Amino acid sequence: MGKTAMHEYEKPMIQRVRDFWDRRPCNVRHSQVDVDADPTQYDLDVAHRKYFVEPHIRDFAQFSRWRGKRVLDLGCGIGTDTISFAAAGAADVVGIDVSPHSVEIAQKRAAPYKLPNLRFVCGDIEELPYHIEPQTFDLIYSFGVLHHTPRPGRVIAHLRNHYLGPDSTLKLMLYNRYSWKAFWILATYGKLQFWRWAEMIAQHSEAQDGCPITRTYTPALAHELLHGFIIEDMHVDHIFPYRIRDYVNYRYVWEWYWRILPPRWFYWLAKRIGWHLLITARLE
Repeated sequence: MGKTAMHEYEKPMIQRVRDFWDRRPCNVRHSQVDVDADPTQYDLDVAHRKYFVEPHIRDFAQFSRWRGKRVLDLGCGIGTDTISFAAAGAADVVGIDVSPHSVEIAQKRAAPYKLPNLRFVCGDIEELPYHIEPQTFDLIYSFGVLHHTPRPGRVIAHLRNHYLGPDSTLKLMLYNRYSWKAFWILATYGKLQFWRWAEMIAQHSEAQDGCPITRTYTPALAHELLHGFIIEDMHVDHIFPYRIRDYVNYRYVWEWYWRILPPRWFYWLAKRIGWHLLITARLE
């Protein structure tokens, strides 16, 4: 008798995470152009849509600030921010992601620009020293990644011990627990069954359902994760206001309940119950 296929839930968690993002890399549908047919236009489309929908990323990443510096992008996905760091003049940029499909797309996007300061690596960030030789980076950046890995504390330990120096900066985006999106997921899918919070968030946090693991963080939990760091800034931002049926067709129509709010109220709320907990830190 031949071997039976392994059930999804029998796979190691990191393999399930890799398979999930391989099926549909984050932001992969931000362009209507095929990356193989026109990688430059695909790159331009994806970057435009990402930064249009999440404009706070530019302020957080401060791409041009790292000109001449060394940058490590943990969980780079299809490479939008990674390419932005390299294009802004960073001296050396390394992007690493667990998903082979995501890394392949990132490499195709970057190829036309012939950026000698940019490279992509496929690997598990929980085993970072096996994939990237220990060395000091000026910036370690990770946007929306550590809440999807099984052992985020292990990743932070690698960074502390092998990749951050006394003058290095760490920038992280983690999902904010007490956010509009978290409560919306619980109300929409969990019927306000608060005891199913973790399950519902994991199932519905991303564009495709069924993410194997998604954590949310309070400021206190973020401080706990970053024990041994000085947190220079921590703030909340980003409410996704668009109606999904229009958004998937590249139309940007706000949900009615956001349209009736004065814009200043909407942005005030985004700074208090936004989905993104944005952290800038350095070693003590």
